[in-house]
Amino acid sequence: MADDRELADTNAASALLTDRFPGQAATDEVVVAAQSHGVPDDAIGKAPFGFLFWFALTWVAIVLLSALLANFLPLPNPNYQDYNAINQAPSIHHLLGTDDLGRDLLSRLIFGARVSLFVGFFAVIIGLIIGGTLGLVSGYKGGALDISLNAGSFIILAFPAIVALIAITAFWGHSLLKITIILGVATIPLKFRVIRASTMSFGQRDFVVAAKTMGSRTSRILFKEILPNVVPIALTFSLISMAGIIVVEGTLAFLGLSVPLPTSSWGNMIAQGSANGNLGTNPYIMLWPAFAMFLLLWAINLIGDRLRKRFDIREGVL
Repeated sequence: MADDRELADTNAASALLTDRFPGQAATDEVVVAAQSHGVPDDAIGKAPFGFLFWFALTWVAIVLLSALLANFLPLPNPNYQDYNAINQAPSIHHLLGTDDLGRDLLSRLIFGARVSLFVGFFAVIIGLIIGGTLGLVSGYKGGALDISLNAGSFIILAFPAIVALIAITAFWGHSLLKITIILGVATIPLKFRVIRASTMSFGQRDFVVAAKTMGSRTSRILFKEILPNVVPIALTFSLISMAGIIVVEGTLAFLGLSVPLPTSSWGNMIAQGSANGNLGTNPYIMLWPAFAMFLLLWAINLIGDRLRKRFDIREGVL
């Protein structure tokens, strides 16, 4: 039972007169006050990111800036063939060595990052705009529209994605733009299902029910009430799916179905490193792009996971 000093620090004095069980309201208020002082709402989800997060973010920033500024960096032409410097090990003249045609591996690595980042970013944007919009409307409206779209997403997801991608790229072509569109369309069902599930979850919350009761328009409820809560989930999932898209593009490039040669890409470099016995004579051709891709994928996944934990929307905060 709370003593007089504890009761003096609360607003429970008036509750004592009307409480059916004298002292209970005051005790409850003391407990709530102590909990609110001990765990502030602002502290929920505000744990520090940690060293690994900042390291991962720095690596992604380095890759992104290097790819964007590649034309302004002191790098040789990635397609220039120096037959006097074939299969050279890393040196002061070629920091990462050269390939079996005498091309500078550092230059090809940096220019090749453009392909992975371009495909990964814009494919995610395509899937997010189309799949996210459909998921938002379908999850909120329900009915026949939701049933149809949900069934369609199941049908598309049931088909082996890599088989479809190989078939489409083989017949339609595999320029950078076409690869991006194909991979972007392939991500639509996944984005749809994630956004739909999140929309259905938030659509049952008290603030949405209150908005409906007050007669708010559907568009306002979707874009003012539900969308701000869905955005952190969508962005986090988009980062993780971006890593998957980069892997798929590298797989297509390894199979010769990504951007055509001599355009440099990490997948093309890995494929070249494993062809014609290059792995035994010059492992650097495969080593550098494989390491760069691994580190980039690790960094993107780590950033997405930390952001998910950081901006996780909890019931108590809402």
